[in-house]
Amino acid sequence: MKFGVFLPPQNVVGLNPTLAIRRTIELAEHLDQLGFDEIWFGEHHSGGAELVASPELLIAAAAERTKRIRLGTGVISLPYHSPFQVAQRIVQLTHMTGGRVMFGAGPGQLPTDARMMGMDAMLLRPRMEESLDVILRLLAGETVSAKTDWFALDDAVLQLRPYGDLEVSVVGTVSPSGPKLAGRYGLGLLSLAATDPTGNDQLPRHWDIVQEESARRGLSVAKDRWRLAGPMHVAETVEKAIANCEYGLNWQYKYFSHISPSAIDVPDTTEGTAELLNSTQRAVIGTPDMASAQIERLLARTGGFGTYLFQGADFAGWRETLRSYEIFAEEVMPRFNGHLAPVLSSYQHVIDETEESKAATAAARVQAEAQWKRERETPLPS
Repeated sequence: MKFGVFLPPQNVVGLNPTLAIRRTIELAEHLDQLGFDEIWFGEHHSGGAELVASPELLIAAAAERTKRIRLGTGVISLPYHSPFQVAQRIVQLTHMTGGRVMFGAGPGQLPTDARMMGMDAMLLRPRMEESLDVILRLLAGETVSAKTDWFALDDAVLQLRPYGDLEVSVVGTVSPSGPKLAGRYGLGLLSLAATDPTGNDQLPRHWDIVQEESARRGLSVAKDRWRLAGPMHVAETVEKAIANCEYGLNWQYKYFSHISPSAIDVPDTTEGTAELLNSTQRAVIGTPDMASAQIERLLARTGGFGTYLFQGADFAGWRETLRSYEIFAEEVMPRFNGHLAPVLSSYQHVIDETEESKAATAAARVQAEAQWKRERETPLPS
């Protein structure tokens, strides 16, 4: 299994916005050093909590400060852009990052974004489908002419090809739109509501839709291209995790209540919210063992998937958030990515051979002492 962070980013309103944007780049650097596999940056245009309007700009900056972590658009809201320009920018980023960029596409989350651009929110998903079809054709090297009621292309062709294999994924939450497109075009799927009870209920159905749509077209989508996201904050103890989340947990879930139809009624206290999230398995506010159990539940629910993504939000302050990712990298990731098994096996082998090892070491010491005695008693050559 691989691990990453899906970062809108979502900051508590009132934080210095310049600092908030810079910290998204610093977080990419931090995750790169910890061994996370990927980070995804979002696109939003209203609300004051999600300040990034261009994930491509963040990717360009983060690429210069990281070495191996992959960098994704999570997501580009396709109805807000010319598909030709989106394709060009993504291809350019593949060259600037040496092939580390991933292209995540979606319709756009906030109706307030759409209204400011003069769009009916009901048209976002159909327009995304129109745009995605054209973008994929352009990325494949086709010359495309197309005319819709919101964009037109006349013999459009990209002057660059992607650097290496470009991974493309579409977002899915509750509706079948994302899984349908993933299967139709053989793309990856970003399940962003995987731990929300409504979204969790849909996971098996969504993968069935991916498989059905891909089979109809003679395509194949492997489960290692399925990414599941869920909120977490990890600390050494549950009590410490809850205390850390005094910073922003309640604020975040009250904000969600304004933008999500499946939002919770937020309790008055951070402790109450954490208990509700943990008991309903919507999130993990607790320990590495609790985080591991959440991932195990998702594995059981889906029968397997490729990548687990933190949903990045300012539940805790900056230092505590960085430490949460550190603890997760230290204690949770190795349980699922195969790195810990040989270490534990080697450790157990030594423990199982305790008496034999101690006896062998003691015998070697006796032998070394005897050897030294013989060497002292042997005259040196004249």
